[in-house]
Amino acid sequence: MGTISSKNQDSSSNGLRHAAGDGVLYVSLKMENPKIASDLIPHVFGSLPIIGSWDSSKALSMQRESASMWELSFIVPPNHETLDFKFLLKPKSSGEPCVEEEGPNRLLTGGSLEGDARNALFRTGGADEEALEYRVFIKADIVSPFDLAASWRAYQENLKPSTVRGIPDVSINSTPETEFEVGSLELDLEHYVVPAPASACSGAVYAANLTETPRYLRSGIFSKGDASSSSHGSSKGNVLSAEHVAPRKDIEVIVPDHSKVFSASGMVESKSVSTFSQLQKQDGQRGLFVDRGVGSPRLVKSASASAFPNDLKLDTEEKKAMPAAAGAVQAAAIADRMHGPKEDRKLAIVLVGLPARGKTFTAAKLTRYLRWLGHETKHFNVGKYRRLKHGTNQSADFFRADNPEGLEARNEVAALAMDDMLSWMQEGGQVGIFDATNSSKTRRNMLMKMAEGNCKIIFLETICNDVSIIERNIRLKIQQSPDYAEQPDFEAGLEDFKTRLANYEKAYEPVEEGSYIKMIDMASGQGGQIQVNNISGYLPGRIVFFLVNTHLTPRPILLTRHGESRDNVRGRIGGDAALSEAGEVYAKKLANFVEKRLKFEKTASIWTSTLQRTILTASPIVGFPKIQWRALEEINAGVCDGMSYEEIRKNMPEEYESRKKDKLRYRYPRGESYLDVIQRLEPVIIELERQRAPVVVISHQAVLRALYAYFADKPLIEIPHIEVPLHTIIEIQMGVTGVQEKRYKLMD
Repeated sequence: MGTISSKNQDSSSNGLRHAAGDGVLYVSLKMENPKIASDLIPHVFGSLPIIGSWDSSKALSMQRESASMWELSFIVPPNHETLDFKFLLKPKSSGEPCVEEEGPNRLLTGGSLEGDARNALFRTGGADEEALEYRVFIKADIVSPFDLAASWRAYQENLKPSTVRGIPDVSINSTPETEFEVGSLELDLEHYVVPAPASACSGAVYAANLTETPRYLRSGIFSKGDASSSSHGSSKGNVLSAEHVAPRKDIEVIVPDHSKVFSASGMVESKSVSTFSQLQKQDGQRGLFVDRGVGSPRLVKSASASAFPNDLKLDTEEKKAMPAAAGAVQAAAIADRMHGPKEDRKLAIVLVGLPARGKTFTAAKLTRYLRWLGHETKHFNVGKYRRLKHGTNQSADFFRADNPEGLEARNEVAALAMDDMLSWMQEGGQVGIFDATNSSKTRRNMLMKMAEGNCKIIFLETICNDVSIIERNIRLKIQQSPDYAEQPDFEAGLEDFKTRLANYEKAYEPVEEGSYIKMIDMASGQGGQIQVNNISGYLPGRIVFFLVNTHLTPRPILLTRHGESRDNVRGRIGGDAALSEAGEVYAKKLANFVEKRLKFEKTASIWTSTLQRTILTASPIVGFPKIQWRALEEINAGVCDGMSYEEIRKNMPEEYESRKKDKLRYRYPRGESYLDVIQRLEPVIIELERQRAPVVVISHQAVLRALYAYFADKPLIEIPHIEVPLHTIIEIQMGVTGVQEKRYKLMD
């Protein structure tokens, strides 16, 4: 069926008020047919002079928008409330008769379509001949004269009209419409490597070393008498257990610098890669998980939920806990503060699993994702606490379940880490990632008791049965872990760790209690499953959706801006300008670079925005699928589109100063902010995580700043200031060792 849409609908008339003072009626007509007839050109004719006054010889031709889509847009004069029209197919040769669509005329009254939208049906021959059927899209908007003038100005200043119309959204081996001379790069690719910024991706660093440092330190190390009770638990006896948690004796509190803390926020659909454990509604559960499409579940208030408040009053703590985010993330955060108990506003993701199962890697990726979305998130690694308090020379016997001293020492540091996390949450933290084996019910009961009334706990259990992956992880552990930094004999370290692993396996108790997520054989990205129990709400749902799409397969992701455009030369923002001469040279060099760098990666793909400067930059690249993403388009500058920053400063000084003060949150009038860009890029991030082959992303400065910030784990506040120079490629290497970065500058 055809479709009709219109903006600015008036609820009283169910249509558009076509008043000259408010704007003019802008009509967009589209027809789609994958098996389009190459010798027949779609036209529109109807009751207005602009579309021929029912004279087929004066019908207005539609323009090809893609391989299967034709489009025509026009303005309806203010004195015409009614538009009567039909579609027409005209042969390329003038001597052939036109073919008029079957059925009654289509009628637009005040911008609303009268009757049902329908497909356009054409019969080019006799009654027995197969008819041509086109899907029809009709859109009507009231557009202000200001917007029309801005669009006309952008069109006039675009010296070279779009040359990419007709290129489908997904293509491969397409011949560029503009003929490019085959480019070449001198020497090998290493010749073009340039130093990455000092703040670039950290490379192959042991992930646990990047987690939170204990607050309670004396002279840089723990004092042995400093851990015997806690404000978040009760103390009974001398052995630390579920009833006995770490104390706060007279110890010095070192408060971290919150200006250096990353912030972030998020949303989820729970699903499985191969099998799926149904969400279980349990007693006391406050909502149901309702699917509204991929990545769009919501929490539906049940009869037992508290009544919706008449006004929203956030206390000081709630204001501090609000995420620095936009759109769906911010809306969900506000909703969470109006529904449910207070402790559910804080979330603790407690890792569970045997050593060498990828817990710390998973925790680090999840932390990075949540920070990027805008949730205040920290990663607490109990192993780091243990090493700081008890040193790095603990043998495998320390980890035996029947070693009471070792068990007490390990529970002690776990309680200290949990205590730190809860204290941080009281200061405004939102999501804590608690990274440890937590392999016994006793340990998990201790953590749940500490969290009671402070935060909601979700256990995240990682299970891996692939012997080759486990063996690889063990060897990486021996190479990178501080536990074996002073062990010169690799084989001796390997034997010790395998003994430690065996000690854990003897006493391991799988998670069966509370809310949990189980990741089973998910590391390879092929097969596996995720099971969930008692999971509901926006943020837990987003976490499940993210985890479903992550894996450890090594692959490079190449980020680059489009070649220099004509608007870059003129110093104007936005627009849809073609490439400058320098930009065309870069397109050739990039094609040669991709050919060399991905020579043996035949499953790689090229991603661009739908703007012609990125599509033209990708045009010389052959042999790889090219995919256009609307989400990869440059930040929408709204009414400032096509202007220079100097023009904005002179003509819109208040907007210029507002942007200067806070580039992250500043939203262009009728446009976007950086936070808006992050929200629309989340599906791109999820797909980049899911991909198992290399991806080349050719996009725009603001978009690449946001994507790079995700991989480099940059604070949100830094995103608008990240340097992404023209004609430079940033290679992000994804894999089990973390994220590593390399940069190539192909030309100045």
